[in-house]
Amino acid sequence: MSLNPAQKAAVETLTGPLLVLAGAGTGKTRVVTHRIARLIQTGTVPQRILAVTFTNKAAKEMQTRIAELIGQRPKKSRPEASTFHSLCVRILRRHIAKLGFPPQFAIYDRGDQESLARQVLKEIKVSDAALKPAELLARISTWKNAGLLPDAAAAGVWSAKDHLASLAYFRYQNALRTAGAADFDDLLLLTEELFQKFPDALKEESQRFDHLLIDEYQDTNMSQYRIVKGLALPHRNICVVGDDDQAIYGWRGADVRHILNFQKDWHEAKVIRLEENYRSTQPIIGWANRLIVFNQHRHGKKLTSPVPGDPPSILQCRDGEAEAKIIVAKIKDRVAATGQPFRNFAVLFRTNDQPRAFEMELRRAGIPYTLIGSQSFFDRKEVRDILAYLKVLNRPKDDSSLLRIINTPPRGIGQNTVQKLTENAVAEKQSVWDFLTREQPAENVLPDMFNSRESLHTPMQSFRLLMEEQQKILHHDFSIQNLKNMIGEIQYEKEINRLYTQEDERRERWEIIGEVVNAAAEYINETEKPTLREFLDQTALDGSGFASDGKRELSQNAVVLMTLHAAKGLEFPEVFMVGMEEGTLPHHRSIKEEAEKDSAIDEERRLCYVGVTRAKRRLTLTLALQRLKWGKMRPTVPSRFLYELTGQTTNPNYYRAIAGEPPKRD
Repeated sequence: MSLNPAQKAAVETLTGPLLVLAGAGTGKTRVVTHRIARLIQTGTVPQRILAVTFTNKAAKEMQTRIAELIGQRPKKSRPEASTFHSLCVRILRRHIAKLGFPPQFAIYDRGDQESLARQVLKEIKVSDAALKPAELLARISTWKNAGLLPDAAAAGVWSAKDHLASLAYFRYQNALRTAGAADFDDLLLLTEELFQKFPDALKEESQRFDHLLIDEYQDTNMSQYRIVKGLALPHRNICVVGDDDQAIYGWRGADVRHILNFQKDWHEAKVIRLEENYRSTQPIIGWANRLIVFNQHRHGKKLTSPVPGDPPSILQCRDGEAEAKIIVAKIKDRVAATGQPFRNFAVLFRTNDQPRAFEMELRRAGIPYTLIGSQSFFDRKEVRDILAYLKVLNRPKDDSSLLRIINTPPRGIGQNTVQKLTENAVAEKQSVWDFLTREQPAENVLPDMFNSRESLHTPMQSFRLLMEEQQKILHHDFSIQNLKNMIGEIQYEKEINRLYTQEDERRERWEIIGEVVNAAAEYINETEKPTLREFLDQTALDGSGFASDGKRELSQNAVVLMTLHAAKGLEFPEVFMVGMEEGTLPHHRSIKEEAEKDSAIDEERRLCYVGVTRAKRRLTLTLALQRLKWGKMRPTVPSRFLYELTGQTTNPNYYRAIAGEPPKRD
């Protein structure tokens, strides 16, 4: 395929600052690689060209395509194509001694980080209940992605937990330095610090290259932005490629203002817009164009497509269960009618609790699927915990499930006690439950847990009585109310509160538990004589490989379930975007933040835009009139984006949707 006029202009503009606004499906990678080849053809020494992207996969693809254009060359005679982090490692290996680190500094992985975080929290006498290692690392990563060192982080804290985290951040960084180590986020921060404190190092590194090309520029964080700017200032031959309409990673530090303000940073910059889409049909592109213009802070562009096709469709379903049934039936019918493979179909969702109904329905239909960008619903900790309780109630001799829940949530049964209990059960060739409930109490084996025959208030005895009571109830009557009562009796909310401190996190995890109740409600409503055993049989993976752990390759012949975030950069012949409702897309957090921060809804709209532009030939958007919430049907409100996509914003229902009121239904 030859280059179109806009692509050719980008490839032929070889000097000075250049902003290439590459809309979805407009041949961005083709332009980048052809531009590098053109630089070499016109006399630029290959190793004087640096191309930077965000993932190893993208960097390797870039290297492969460049080699196809210029031929295979020795490594020392090739352009440098790498990720931001690998670039920074090379820079730091050359200069990090200036910052007091050994040149062969260690790079800590996640396990190393967690051990160090645990050590630091212990030193400052902070318990897990106050701040867990994983929470500390999440906060530190957020600060680092925003370019905030410990002093700056401490100055901006407002909550008691953030104050503890900022204190630990000081210790954590000092411990890294003492160990001569850096974590993944430090690779950017240390490079930025190096350039700020040692201009000679910046000068040396900037003189290595005559041309810089930055891919996915809309996803750069503050450190990446400053590093790139420092490297490009001497020669000003910087080409950035990206699309502000696809900036969806603000939550992890990316700042869309970097691409929006490029012309302010580089006043002589030339701007080229790639607007011819080679992926989707014109009707799909028309909907995408209508949607994204509602974002006011963006570079103006309007995609076109030469490919005709059917307009996208909107399906309004009775409820979430009907939504899953209808979509799976449509996929089955389309495959039967056209003979196309299952991998041509993608179901895209906003939140991690949405796939559950689709997983169950696909399994029932015998359709293979893979879940990408999210854990399988049935592999999430909260779901596995609740199902483990139910499995023990159904079959107490399930040692694996029993050991999972015996101290979840914590009930004072220590690890040493569990180990003794297991060892003695094994020695006597009994299940753990049989050992717990045998006629002779275990005072001689676990005296700290069983004080006397009359003492039924020790943690182990209380756990046993709880399970025996719930077993009788749920075996006699497997109902929604009894299931909800069981979740309350085991006090699982304590586990949620223990593991997650942010209210939004707790709500999201608690909603996942609600999805277990919803799954049971659907089963009970469809079954004449529902039983606990049969419900567990239904939810169990059948071993046929239909359920996925999320690591399968897209090349497998399976329907793809994935988050909208994970779908960026991919394309599918037929796409279903589900849950098009206020509170889901846009997410309730964004609606809550809308009054304080305009960018919250803007990013949700960009996320919707990304989803729409994944579709090549067919796009279907679905919503439910009502959804199960904790076993009870509740009405929903259609997403404002449906009105924007269809150009129906003059409809009074559009404003009712934004106000959170139920729309009028004909």
